[in-house]
Amino acid sequence: MGQGLDFGRAERERSVEVLTRPSLSYWQDAMIRLRKNGRAVASLYIVLALIFFTVVGPFIWNVDPAYQDLAHISQSPSFGDQAVVVEEGREWEGLVREDFPEEPQEEVEELAAPSSIKIVGAPHIFSTRIEWEPVVGATGYAIFRNEAQPEDIFSLGVPLGDVEGGNRVGYEDRLKLEARSYYYSVVAKGFGGESEHFATLKVEVAQAIALEDAQKIRGDVKVGDQIRRAAHPLGTDYLGRDILARLMEGARVSLFIGLVTPFLYILIGTLYGGLSGYLGGRVDHWMMRAADFVVALPFLLFMIIFKVAFGIGPGESGILPMIVAFVALSWPAPARLVRGEILKLREEGFIQAAKLLGARPIYLLGRHMVPNMMGILIVTLTFAVPTAIFTEAFLSFIGMGVTPPTASWGTMCNEGIKTMLNTPHELLFPALIISFTVLAFNLLGDGLRDAMDARMRSRE
Repeated sequence: MGQGLDFGRAERERSVEVLTRPSLSYWQDAMIRLRKNGRAVASLYIVLALIFFTVVGPFIWNVDPAYQDLAHISQSPSFGDQAVVVEEGREWEGLVREDFPEEPQEEVEELAAPSSIKIVGAPHIFSTRIEWEPVVGATGYAIFRNEAQPEDIFSLGVPLGDVEGGNRVGYEDRLKLEARSYYYSVVAKGFGGESEHFATLKVEVAQAIALEDAQKIRGDVKVGDQIRRAAHPLGTDYLGRDILARLMEGARVSLFIGLVTPFLYILIGTLYGGLSGYLGGRVDHWMMRAADFVVALPFLLFMIIFKVAFGIGPGESGILPMIVAFVALSWPAPARLVRGEILKLREEGFIQAAKLLGARPIYLLGRHMVPNMMGILIVTLTFAVPTAIFTEAFLSFIGMGVTPPTASWGTMCNEGIKTMLNTPHELLFPALIISFTVLAFNLLGDGLRDAMDARMRSRE
């Protein structure tokens, strides 16, 4: 006799299965898969940090992005160093020895090197003054500056200028000094040209800040005081503007274009493609042919046309024409995607049931079809954002988009490439933030695509 069936045991196992594996909705299941994707989660954190950087950053780093600190042009990244307060005055006229003739009475066969070369006052980044003893037979002097100690007459460095007159024995250097050591060399000049002998002096140039700028930091300072300069964590550009503040301001422009533009053309494409796919037939055919025509239109040509139509002249920012051109020419791609999904969804049983109950096309599209495509639309939007950001950066880089003084990441790269060999930080930081932003959105979109794929759910 066969063993009886244990229905109680089967019921208990079913209840345990219900307790251990609760039913999950589509969105809950997608969120669980997204959390398991480490790259997508890291990218999501980068995107959130970027939003924080754009929205909250200017309130924390309260620096005017348009302020030009002409005393610290193209400065490397710094966190604020001590500087002496100085008063920028008129150029120094130098020293004249009244007991020495301006022009020698006769030519000297071999001019000696100037002796007793020394510093006048305290050298700082705004001014370094030197003086020397006059040379017999000299008609003037040539001044050189080098960052390394010269070994011979051919390694004196940068020629700063000439001092005319054998009795003029002083020179002031105001040529873009930095707080470091310099070697100043003086060569006497005679009727036969420059001497082969030179005198060199090592000068330690101190960091300094103008009195007017120092009073903006602390109102009670005076000349000679020590004060900590304003910090520039990412340095300054070729006009002395803080790069960190300009990156925050540029993020507002770049992200505004990168987020608003895809949202608009995906919205238009969703409405157009949804209507085309639902109606079908000849209407669908001609609507798709119109979309194909738009795809064939050249973007740069229409960008120029829209700039002219909006009255944007040379040197003016074309943010609005850029958005209009992007939206007007980019909607066919999401329209095709939505049309394909609508063609599949309209044959589903729940759509047919809604039709039998008298549902109108607008209701079917808005209540049943489009919500079932939200996963695809979100993924499409996520991939469209980096494309829009990169396109804006490219157009601004070639002068077709945002133009100075309006800051965007593209214009900052355009400005930084001009000085990249001497001050690479001006190009490096905006290029890095563009790269990280585009990479983060691409990886996030890739993770969302996997998480929202209904086929992935059945495999787990």
